[in-house]
Amino acid sequence: MAAETESGEATLTVDELAARAGVTVRTVRFYSTRGLLPPPEIGPRRVGRYGPGHLSRLALIEELQHQGLTLAAIERYLNRLPDGLSPQDLAIHRALVASWTPDGAEETTREELERRAGRALTEEDIDRLAAMNALQRGGTAGSYLVDPGLLHLGVRLLDVPVSPEAILAARTVLVEHARATARELSRLFRDEVETRAPDVAAMKSLSAHVQPLVIQALVTAFQRSLNEELHAAYEDASRSA
Repeated sequence: MAAETESGEATLTVDELAARAGVTVRTVRFYSTRGLLPPPEIGPRRVGRYGPGHLSRLALIEELQHQGLTLAAIERYLNRLPDGLSPQDLAIHRALVASWTPDGAEETTREELERRAGRALTEEDIDRLAAMNALQRGGTAGSYLVDPGLLHLGVRLLDVPVSPEAILAARTVLVEHARATARELSRLFRDEVETRAPDVAAMKSLSAHVQPLVIQALVTAFQRSLNEELHAAYEDASRSA
């Protein structure tokens, strides 16, 4: 069972962290050794305790790997992130890096799903997670196809009062604009790459260096724009009150 800090935030042992993230303890320790994960807080009996930030960072690392980035490229990506990012900020980075379609979905049981979620799930919870594409119901009763990274973000959103319809609408907006942006950026960089790197090997090398920079620029631009829009909405609401 996860412990809690004085603020009520759940903390995890390395075994619990690995189970929630869907990776092995060996993977967690390897990432820690590479500096991809910050060190845990040392609790009673010298036991390392991990928090939501470690879980969000693990999900981001796994997604970057899924997108084909090498560990060296992932390390560069993480080193360029601003200091002090919250678990929610890291989850936004992961969600924007990832496709909304869970191509790498893993089949799991209800028991395993709830173990990964770290909580019991109602049928309404399952419906909301399905609306976020964090999971799909499997072909047999009690089985699910789960996107491990989106599951973590989706579970955090379960406590936010947003309807499945609003989530679906938000996903549609994101997918439409993401595809349009990707199409334009692809065209722009394809023209640039063909000019500077006429052979295929050089084109692949240049693309591998450009891709993580473009992803991070998109995430940062989106995050700032969203904060500006929310700030403007708060000001409008305050003036109307």
